[in-house]
Amino acid sequence: MAECAQNGKDTFELVGQERWHVAQTLRHHEKMAERHLKEQGFRGFFPLFRKTVRNARQLREIAAPVFPGYIFVILDLERDRWRSINGTLGIARLLTALQQPIPVPAGVVEGLIATLDHSGLALLGGDLKTGQVVKVVAGPFAGQIGVLERLDAKGRVRVLLNIMGGQAPILVDRARLAA
Repeated sequence: MAECAQNGKDTFELVGQERWHVAQTLRHHEKMAERHLKEQGFRGFFPLFRKTVRNARQLREIAAPVFPGYIFVILDLERDRWRSINGTLGIARLLTALQQPIPVPAGVVEGLIATLDHSGLALLGGDLKTGQVVKVVAGPFAGQIGVLERLDAKGRVRVLLNIMGGQAPILVDRARLAA
């Protein structure tokens, strides 16, 4: 994904009849699929986000896929030989319906691209503000409502959850919250 940061977001602008489509990749082969699509002249987008993981009592940050197992591809169905994508190394299949690739709804991929930071990683939950009421959408507290107390640059958020008549502070990844 660092190539996006180097080449600029303009490499993902749609021209003419181009639309975003989705290809399913082989397990953990998204980077390979992106590279081989590029070698064939296709423009692919594999969004990553910064995720904090715990391993052996250590916290570290990794670049994790926003949609594991899937990659976005720009296609003009009239111009491009899109059937060749199914034979690309790392690709399982292009998502189709009635033997035609299914376009991604307008604005979805563009919205993801707009959230990319200087390192090319997506900042999920970037519209959050201190004092805002938020809902936890993933993890052990999924479904709980709370008030956003603090944000930090590493993507961790301190939320005061309304639990048992009081407010309990928790630290969660910003990607696990919805406004």
